[in-house]
Amino acid sequence: MKSSELPESSAGLVKGGAIAPAQSRCSPVLTPLAYFLGRHLVVPAYFGPITITGQHHVPTAGPVILAPTHRARWDSILLPYATGRAITGRDLRFMVTADEVKGLQGWFIRRLGGFAVNVRRPTVASLRHGIELLLEGEMLVIYPEGGIRREDKIHGLKPGLARLAVQAEATRTGLGVQVLPVDIYYGAAYPSWRSPAQIHIGAPLLVQTYLRGEDSPEALKAGAAELTKDLKTHLESLVAVRQNNTAS
Repeated sequence: MKSSELPESSAGLVKGGAIAPAQSRCSPVLTPLAYFLGRHLVVPAYFGPITITGQHHVPTAGPVILAPTHRARWDSILLPYATGRAITGRDLRFMVTADEVKGLQGWFIRRLGGFAVNVRRPTVASLRHGIELLLEGEMLVIYPEGGIRREDKIHGLKPGLARLAVQAEATRTGLGVQVLPVDIYYGAAYPSWRSPAQIHIGAPLLVQTYLRGEDSPEALKAGAAELTKDLKTHLESLVAVRQNNTAS
């Protein structure tokens, strides 16, 4: 799955509580079934030892954006395994590309809480929906690097995640959006059967600290830029700690 990049005009998408109609949902039948099969069948059957750290950082309520590295398509199955309803009682809402919601795959994604954004020509409605979900206290997943990156290092982050986060926080005073960096690692560029898997969750970045009491377009843009920079630093730190622990 790939995350999108919000356009410069994203500031002001939501004002005065005006938000877009819901564009995604979690099926009361398919979602618990998918989480159960993923946790008890798919993940343990495919992977070898699974290491998870930092689960205590994931809140059980309130608006959250998980910001993981993107190393394989398995990421979107391991994230619910590490942070989903069995751990926090929560379902994850994935921001995905429009190309991924076509056909049978798209039918499932839309009913498992995913929503699409056209990364080439993102619509205001789809971007606004991400903010709406945060206003409803949901837990979003947005891959800040964009597409899958096989190298074990942090690449440049897309600014869209931070812009969406600060816009949501500016929309409602005291909303309390948190951004959690997540490092995912498989031990190889292409995880194979019985590969080990590691998920390391870092301490949250509190979005309200990047607004400094201002909600002008200039202040939101500056706050988003600072948040993007800090998120990259936190992701790099998670990767470095894991690499040092693996080498020792």
